[in-house]
Amino acid sequence: MTLAIGAALAVFTGIGAGIGIGIATGKAAESIARQPEAADKIRGTFILGAALAEATAIYGFITALAIIILK
Repeated sequence: MTLAIGAALAVFTGIGAGIGIGIATGKAAESIARQPEAADKIRGTFILGAALAEATAIYGFITALAIIILK
């Protein structure tokens, strides 16, 4: 039972990453709309941040799988 709870909590990192990337995408689009000349810098920073957020989601998924498989 506790293993399932631990795995479920680890999977929630994917939800957090999805929410974070969604907010970041909205802010990046808003920033580009306000300053189109800075679009390249904004886009580069956004892609780096999205990649880091996705990495945490993948780590959580791998942790959940490890908890389930290696019980």
